[in-house]
Amino acid sequence: MKFNVVSSFAAGILLATSICGAVYFTEDPVVSKAAVKPTESVQKTVVQPTETEMKDKLLAAGYVVQPKEEYDKTLESAKKAASTASTDSKKIAYRAVITVTMGMTSIDVGKMLEKAKIVPDDFKFSQDVEKKGVEKNLRPGTFTVDTEMTYDQVIATIFKK
Repeated sequence: MKFNVVSSFAAGILLATSICGAVYFTEDPVVSKAAVKPTESVQKTVVQPTETEMKDKLLAAGYVVQPKEEYDKTLESAKKAASTASTDSKKIAYRAVITVTMGMTSIDVGKMLEKAKIVPDDFKFSQDVEKKGVEKNLRPGTFTVDTEMTYDQVIATIFKK
């Protein structure tokens, strides 16, 4: 294409866009000017629903409608219930079946117990076993332990004294 044809086309697009924009921004968006006679004035009236009508519509749509004071009381009681529930919550007890085989060490047993959430720290468990001097007395077998047991009970269950 020639440059002259392209520039003429671009100028035509620019002119059409400018005219459309001017009409769009100057025209009244609510009422068309052709529909209103020059002597009549356009009056906009907005009807607000009453408070009862609004509540009825909200209740019909499935919403809960309550005064602010009632909402504040409900919120306050929920906060109190949540704070007492968090302080009164019971500790979760875990139970595990541990299988000890020949050649395992107290560190291996501690890792299994930590993975089963019976003891919080496997290294501390193996240190406690060494302090008691029973690390050489590891018994092969299957043992049931839980978080209700103390360290001493867990050690006594798995290790011979």
